[in-house]
Amino acid sequence: MGEEDYYLELCERPVQFEKANPVNCVFFDEANKQVFAVRSGGATGVVVKGPDDRNPISFRMDDKGEVKCIKFSLENKILAVQRTSKTVDFCNFIPDNSQLEYTQECKTKNANILGFCWTSSTEIVFITDQGIEFYQVLPEKRSLKLLKSHNINVNWYMYCPESAVILLSTTVLENVLQPFYFRAGTMSKLPKFEIELPAAPKSTKLSLSERDIAMATIYGQLYVLFLRHHSRTSNSTGAEVVLYHLPREGACKKMHILKLNRTGKFALNVVDNLVVVHHQDTETSVIFDIKLRGEFDGMVTFHHPVLPARSIQPYQIPMAGPAAVTSQSPVPCKLYSSSWIVFQPDIIISASQGYLWNLQVKLQPIVNLLPDKGRLMDFLLQRKECKMVILSVCSQMLSESDRATLPVIATVFDKLNHEYKKYLDAEQSYVMAVEAGQSRSNPPLKRPTRTQAVVDQSDMYTHVLSAFAENKEMPHKFVIAVLMEYIRSLNQFQITVQHYLHELVIKTLVQHNRFYMLHQFLQYHVLSDSKPLACLLLSLESFYPPAHQLSLDMLKRLSTANDEIVEVLLSKHQVLAALRFIRGIGGHDNISARKFLDAAKQTEDNMLFYTIFRFFEQRNQRLRGNPNFTPGEHCEEHVAFFKQVFGDQALMRPTTF
Repeated sequence: MGEEDYYLELCERPVQFEKANPVNCVFFDEANKQVFAVRSGGATGVVVKGPDDRNPISFRMDDKGEVKCIKFSLENKILAVQRTSKTVDFCNFIPDNSQLEYTQECKTKNANILGFCWTSSTEIVFITDQGIEFYQVLPEKRSLKLLKSHNINVNWYMYCPESAVILLSTTVLENVLQPFYFRAGTMSKLPKFEIELPAAPKSTKLSLSERDIAMATIYGQLYVLFLRHHSRTSNSTGAEVVLYHLPREGACKKMHILKLNRTGKFALNVVDNLVVVHHQDTETSVIFDIKLRGEFDGMVTFHHPVLPARSIQPYQIPMAGPAAVTSQSPVPCKLYSSSWIVFQPDIIISASQGYLWNLQVKLQPIVNLLPDKGRLMDFLLQRKECKMVILSVCSQMLSESDRATLPVIATVFDKLNHEYKKYLDAEQSYVMAVEAGQSRSNPPLKRPTRTQAVVDQSDMYTHVLSAFAENKEMPHKFVIAVLMEYIRSLNQFQITVQHYLHELVIKTLVQHNRFYMLHQFLQYHVLSDSKPLACLLLSLESFYPPAHQLSLDMLKRLSTANDEIVEVLLSKHQVLAALRFIRGIGGHDNISARKFLDAAKQTEDNMLFYTIFRFFEQRNQRLRGNPNFTPGEHCEEHVAFFKQVFGDQALMRPTTF
């Protein structure tokens, strides 16, 4: 398979740590995304590495027994270490605070600590087999203060740091889940819910395994993902992933079912709002997008993989060591290894190889794997780094080899402009709110963020349409149809069309002598009035005489002042057109000769200069009976230039009667 076929890859720069072995224990903290390598219980050193910090934290601890769990509080202020089932030890990493360890025992009698989670830089939760205890750590006093506790039988727990929700598994079948939400010193109990286990014969005892549950934020909402190895319906084969939506308020609800159509060992990740399901037996992965249309049965939406199953792109492990040694060829990494451990949202750890990777989605290969352009656009518009890929899809569907039909092109334009309009509306609402003085409102107003899904007219013009219109191989009827389709789509979403798009249409029509069509477009206001457009029309007069009048009509509709029209034309070096316009409205006796001669000289067209000079000589003769310029007109340099180029004899002689 070529590189263009893999749509998942491991990040280029993994976090490297000392491999797990009998002396070195490896731990992972999901909140800070840090790997701890603890040698000999910490006595010969602890090294902490995270994906963002390239400078690892190193320290030593006294070996007080086997480390069960080790994590820093947020911002690495306080270290917590669990060595027994009853206590957790703490050590401050704050400058000027005591480095001496202090200990906290769980409050509930006969309870065993299953683990702990930091919810802020000074707040920690102990999860025991009999409940949950929420503490505030007071580093300067080297003690903890119990804020709240709740008694409940716990089989196992799970923590989602992004949403600060802890999920506790209760009951004998382990399938009743009790969520708690933590925020700024408060602990809230959310409604509990039951995970439906697959139907099983009476003899087998089925319970919910922690391995089959994950928690992740998808499109800003928290979901509990349950990997059900056998469908509840007997006629359906294969495993499925059931998504339960867990809102801040209200009950948890089963929303989506992802059909895997296979059985075996699976692992889940969430990358860029996509659910990635890895299948160990076939060493492939599939992706699901819950925003894409699925099959709704009135209760839940069923989804199939967006794309065919593919392996993660083969990965070479770079050789470590001095430069001389690195000439050895890199070693291929064993993908889908049984020693891989997957953490949410996008982390894969190989403890035996000493690597932590972030899983990434590659968008470009997906373009060729999803033939349905409409569905492809729906998919791409939801991705973080999508703009350049979307523009490449637009260019591709307008290329000779992959040309799409007009209805498909229209669909793509409409999807893009729908997103564009949403952003423009949000931006406008924000500006109006700020102008109305609501900027200090509560909660504070947030300026809408411009995501990569906002593809505006300048993006389309620069990257797609201008090159497309210049392609000589393209049938001009198709070019015009595509440009008009884009303009139609903008109009449909009530987005003001920028003049450069209209100019592109006009230039294309003129190039192919489609003057009748141009006339109709202007007559029926398919092309919106604008000053740049009017100037462009004036410049076309030599090819198409009616363009002059069409342009003047447009300027009049725009209620442009006459002298402004002249200025616009002169700035575009349309000197003759400006003069014709002034004559047309009868103002040619009062205009400044110097202004027109300046503009004519700037064009570096001597014949044009001659024509303009001669016009003003004739005007002087008509008005004053003498073709010469008066000193007040300040045209001396132009007279000198005229003599230099055409000679004295070319000057007009006064006519006498």
